[in-house]
Amino acid sequence: MSQSSPKTPAPFAGFEWMIAWRYLRAKRSEGGVSVMTWISLIGITLAVAALIITLAVRSGFRYEFVDTILGANAHVTVYSSGQETANGTFARVISDYDGLAAKLAEAPGVVRTTPLVKGQVMASIPGGGNAGVEVFGIQTADLGKIRRVANPEQSAGDINQFENGIAIGWGVARALGANVGDKVRLISPNGSSSPFGGSIRQVAYEVVYIFQVGRYDIDRTRVYLPFEKAQEFFNREGFADEIEVILEDPENVGNSERALISAAGDGALLWTWKDSSGAFLNALEMEDNVMFLILSILVLIASMNIVSGLIMLVKNKGRDIGILRTMGLSEGSVLRVFFICGASIGVIGTICGMILGCLFAIYIDEIFAVVNWVAGGGVWDPSVRLISKLPARLETGDVLSAISLSLFLSFVVTIFPARRAARMNPVEALRYE
Repeated sequence: MSQSSPKTPAPFAGFEWMIAWRYLRAKRSEGGVSVMTWISLIGITLAVAALIITLAVRSGFRYEFVDTILGANAHVTVYSSGQETANGTFARVISDYDGLAAKLAEAPGVVRTTPLVKGQVMASIPGGGNAGVEVFGIQTADLGKIRRVANPEQSAGDINQFENGIAIGWGVARALGANVGDKVRLISPNGSSSPFGGSIRQVAYEVVYIFQVGRYDIDRTRVYLPFEKAQEFFNREGFADEIEVILEDPENVGNSERALISAAGDGALLWTWKDSSGAFLNALEMEDNVMFLILSILVLIASMNIVSGLIMLVKNKGRDIGILRTMGLSEGSVLRVFFICGASIGVIGTICGMILGCLFAIYIDEIFAVVNWVAGGGVWDPSVRLISKLPARLETGDVLSAISLSLFLSFVVTIFPARRAARMNPVEALRYE
């Protein structure tokens, strides 16, 4: 009767985990490297947290930037190539603006269309300041459909009273020193004409609504005026300057351009939100990729601490490896023991870094408030960064990419010292013992 061969233990058996755990817990006096273990763990934790925080802020910047554009501006603007007005001048105005808006509204993917009258003027308030502003003449019902204006970060007054006055951005109100109920004077050099020349037009309007959309360049310059009053103020009776088009899927605005051009007919010009902000978005995307690459190198450097720690552990545990090999432990088991040691550090560090990074991103407003207080204020300048606060937006894909990168690097760098330990000759390891 043949003798059965001894059963080979399954990979990652319980005794391999036990040995690895003992090596990780061992103090330096016992031949362990607990200090190096902690250094590696802390390094990976901080690297993963930094990567997640950076990705969250990156996603937050893009989301806020795009959301303020799409929430307060037209997705597509339709202009006229130009026509001759009643007084014989050539201007880019639209006469049948209601008919053109109705045609554009029938195009696939269009949510709504709005005729606008636009102009740049000087605004002033008695006893206050002066500011250059851009006036948007718009229907009252259409103003309430502009998401970032109707539901701003903060507001004052009542948007439903728009027909009785004007709505101004928060930055405009601060520059003028204006509050709800104050009279703001709009001054335009293009006033009425007379035999003695042109005159400056000045009209005072009551502030009924103040809004903050969160974009400095909008809050600092934007003023809304009722459509008919804007036509009268800018000498646009019977005309509109442009048609604002809001799309159902603005991210894919290119898919709607052909239908809009067909609906607008000859003599119409289109300008999309990507035409005006595409260069900035491309630069932002390139910066995002570079930052991800740089922080990936940081994670790699932190993972290399595992290599140095494991090399020291293999050197200190040479006698133990020799004894285990003479007792019948295979090369594969030795490799897995030290792989478990390094991989465990990577896994625990990655989990801690994920928790730290997610908490930082979730409570970034509170953390930044403390930083701003310690620095004495003025850390965040909206005039430079355009948006009103530091944004952070946790995306599942970003967190998973950071976790995957950290685990991959931790596992890969662990293989090399683990193989060195597995290939150690037990005779050489025990020669001087």
